[in-house]
Parts: sequence; C-alpha cells; structure tokens
Amino acid sequence: MKAIAQSRYGEPQDVLDLRDVDRPEPGDHEVLVRVHASSVNPADRFELVGLPYVLRLAFGLTRPKAPVRGKDVAGTVEAVGARVTRWQRGAQVFGELSAGAYAEFVVAGEDELASAPTGVGLAEAASVPVAGLAALQGLRDAGGVRSGHRVLVNGASGGVGTFAVQIAKALGAHVTGVCSGANLELVTSIGADAVVDYARHDFTRSGERYDVVFDLVGSHAPTAYRRVLRRDGVYVSASGMPGGALLGPLPYLLRVALTSLRGGPKMKPFAAKRSPDDLAVLAGMIESGQVRPVIDRTYTLAETATALARQGKGHARGKTVVTVVDAEPPTGS
Repeated sequence: MKAIAQSRYGEPQDVLDLRDVDRPEPGDHEVLVRVHASSVNPADRFELVGLPYVLRLAFGLTRPKAPVRGKDVAGTVEAVGARVTRWQRGAQVFGELSAGAYAEFVVAGEDELASAPTGVGLAEAASVPVAGLAALQGLRDAGGVRSGHRVLVNGASGGVGTFAVQIAKALGAHVTGVCSGANLELVTSIGADAVVDYARHDFTRSGERYDVVFDLVGSHAPTAYRRVLRRDGVYVSASGMPGGALLGPLPYLLRVALTSLRGGPKMKPFAAKRSPDDLAVLAGMIESGQVRPVIDRTYTLAETATALARQGKGHARGKTVVTVVDAEPPTGS
C-alpha cells in the first residue's frame, strides 16, 4: 500500500516521501480501515520535526518509532479481527489514532472508532476528531461552559477554534472570538456573537469579563488572562507560548498552574483525551446542524508534506485535510 513515511526528524519537505509499505493486518480486537481522508494537526508537526526535544522521550530519541504520521482518520472498515463485535466490513467510521493515518490503510482498535457523521462527506469527518475533541472537552469539561456563560475563544479561526466557537454556542454561551482581521467574517459566520481583531485591540485590557477563556494561542501572560475573568471564572490553556526547543510550551503551562494557586479565577492547563463516546457527541452536533467543519484546504496524499509545511506557518483557517482516495469508499459488504 502507499503511505507517507519518515525515517528521521526534520522539516516535512526534507523527511517525508510517498512509499510502498506493507499493509497492516488487524489483531483479534482491531479493524482494518481503508482510509478516505486524514487531516493536519499541530501534534503531527511536533512529532514530525521532533520538537520540543522532550517529546522524543515518548516518540523516539534519534528517529520516530512510528514512521507514518496522521492521527485523524475517516474511512471504511475493510476487515475485522476475529473477536471484533462493534463493526462490520463496509461501516463508515472516524476516530483519533496515535499515528498511521497518512496511508491507504490503517489498523485501529475497535473501541477507538465511532460511526462517521451523516450529512457530511468522509473528508469533512476526517477534520473532526483531534480538533473537535479538544474543543468539546476543553469547553464542556475543563471550562464547565453552560447556558448563559460569556465565553472568549482566543484563536477562534484555527482548527480547534472554529469548532470551539460553534460548540460554545451549542452549549448556550455568548461567544467572543479573537482572531486576525482577515478572519473576522469567518468567525462571525460560524456563530460568534462578537469578534476581536487581536492586531487592533488587546482583549486583556478591554474591561470585559468572561466566565470562561479558552486559549488556543498563549499570546499573553497568565496574569493578563486573569484580568478578563470573573471572580469564579475559568481560564483553560490548550496551547502555551512556543518556548524553547527543549521544553516548548511546558514552562508556560507550569506558570498557568502556579498562577491558579493564588486563589480567585481558576487557571487550568488542558489536554484532550481520545474518546469514541465524545466523537459520537460531535457526530450528533454535526448531524443536527449545530456544528459544521470548516475546511481551509484539501491536499492529496502525495502532497502531505506541503500540507504539514502550511500547518507550520500557522495561517490555516479551520482545518487542512489530506485525502487518500478520490471518491467515497464503497459502503456495501
């Protein structure tokens, strides 16, 4: 089968190539998925270049343990293991994997997948898992967002941000989105009640107060975010300031945690968890029309390096999708 693979750390154009690799075989509790599409996430790029260096403790000290990147997957079940009970051949599924989705086929545990949402194509479904789970869990679980809350999303036009704006609205919140001037119209179109151009206005000095700040950028010091929170408010940091090559955003996230010890508004570093149950929640929101994936650009599998390079520039609006096949896969058994 064809796959985009790497044998060393580095920039995408330097280390990725389209190769013929062995097709994986599912174990007893696994399924083989014919991949229709995947998408690009910051974590894919971090693991690709091996920065910050602390990540290499988990992903390989001198070279990546898993040569094929790609966490988001949407496709069709091609084969099932002997003890699989949840899926049959032909089922359309989506999910978040540890790696391997930039390929024609990938193996997944039967409990790692959920039924793909109806009403959208598999390319759109592939944009959902990593970013959608981060937005849902960050707002609902870490932030405790409920109807009537005032929520600010910093980084509202990005992959997680476009989901966060819509999910916060679905939870009944009044939403302010912070983004560049070029993306104000986009963020308004997906439901934001107010938008802020970060180049023209510093929202941390606006005098506004919020119940929840969902931060996807790390563009201000933790103390600045405290200024815009109500006394019982919550700051959720899903992305710290870039930091150095050794530890990356970890020092910033530690500052967030330490700031919370002062009392007052809660300051929470946050990392999403893989959850097929929450994928089903997201699928329901998509099917009901409360959430729609925002796709910036679509690339072919052979163009994956270009897609990842664009991710590194940080200018994507919504999600960047990598399509592996040109047409919807067959659904029959």
